[in-house]
Amino acid sequence: MKNTSIMKKVISVCNAICTLFLFTFFLSSCVKDQCKGSYTYSYYTAVYETTAQVRSNIKSSAPQPIENPGKIVILNNFIFLNDVDKGVHVIDNSNPASPKNVAFISIPGNMDLAIKGNTLYADLYTDLVTLGISDPMNVVVKNYNRGVFPYRNYGYGFYGDTTKIITQWIRKDTTISQPCGGDQRVLYTTNNPAIYMAATPQSYSSSNAGSPIGQGGSMARFALVNNYLYTVDDNYLNVFNISHNIPTFSDKVLVDYHVETIYPFEDKLFIGSNNGMFIYDIQSSPESPVKSGEFTHARSCDPVIADGQYAFITLHSGTTCLGYNNELDVVKLNNFIDASLVKVYNLTSPQGLSKDGNILFICDGKDGLKIFNASDVSNLRLIKQIKNLETYDVIARNNVALVVAKDGLYQFDYSNTNNIHLLSKIGLSNK
Repeated sequence: MKNTSIMKKVISVCNAICTLFLFTFFLSSCVKDQCKGSYTYSYYTAVYETTAQVRSNIKSSAPQPIENPGKIVILNNFIFLNDVDKGVHVIDNSNPASPKNVAFISIPGNMDLAIKGNTLYADLYTDLVTLGISDPMNVVVKNYNRGVFPYRNYGYGFYGDTTKIITQWIRKDTTISQPCGGDQRVLYTTNNPAIYMAATPQSYSSSNAGSPIGQGGSMARFALVNNYLYTVDDNYLNVFNISHNIPTFSDKVLVDYHVETIYPFEDKLFIGSNNGMFIYDIQSSPESPVKSGEFTHARSCDPVIADGQYAFITLHSGTTCLGYNNELDVVKLNNFIDASLVKVYNLTSPQGLSKDGNILFICDGKDGLKIFNASDVSNLRLIKQIKNLETYDVIARNNVALVVAKDGLYQFDYSNTNNIHLLSKIGLSNK
């Protein structure tokens, strides 16, 4: 009987162990099945050309469809529109109701541009290229300043080939199955493939119609004042003397962390960074600007414009800004020294802005274009909101607002604020 009792206990223990094993097996199988899934990875491969090949292709060519509109400069009857990382579209805007895309200038890595007279300045990755545009249909390369801009930052350990130039990115998508615990990271991608750099997309000036300096948008990283070209990168304000059209490096001034935009007004430069707006005086020493004032705010992206009495700053979250503010800050300049906040207006995702007299235009991202009566900065009144377009930057002059949007280039007539209407649109390619 004793042996029988022992045997029953052994069998009972074995049954328990087997039951536990089977339970664990089936449980792990269920968990494994639940953790299996399909993961889609998007990545880009770079296409290179030699420096000689790239330079030989920097010329006016047949017009190309617009794919990724960025910075913009207006000079006389022409619009020069940056296509991010590709080059510049030349658009005949003699009739804003019927603009014509007439030529394309291939400049790989281009994100910014500025124009004075018959000379166009543009970035080609780390280089500054100077082009003669007396005939926009037949531009001529005048000069290269090599290595004047920082190297672009790329994601996931990608490094550019310093002996060649990236001319395009080819996107590849792949879907794989992975068990639980696998590397499920998806390569971060944007409209600017795999590049971690504020874009760039607008060159802005307070010049009037007929000025030899092209007027651009508020997302600028290039600005022209008299005989100087000012550019900003992540931390610095760079100064080039262009008195003889060919840029000569003059000075580099430390501004702040993550500088984004620059706006010239009279003898001042308004520089926007993640942390605030900085005012630099260029009257006495244009070759070495001196900081004269600042206005700090919560971390956020912040294009800025000014009209002499006030600065208008849009803050938006997302991208590399890491902030959560989406607003318009109106700042009293107080002789450009002691800037003080007047009022904050909550918005959706504001970026570029422009002002013509008392009319203020704000690109509010997916919330469209918002147009305000700004005669009283403490009480902005919405005149009109143009919806169903995702806006990036705007230039308002001569009763026409030129708007860069995600899906193309728009022009609106605001000569009668009670009847603001669309004049024309140049859409993107279907690529």
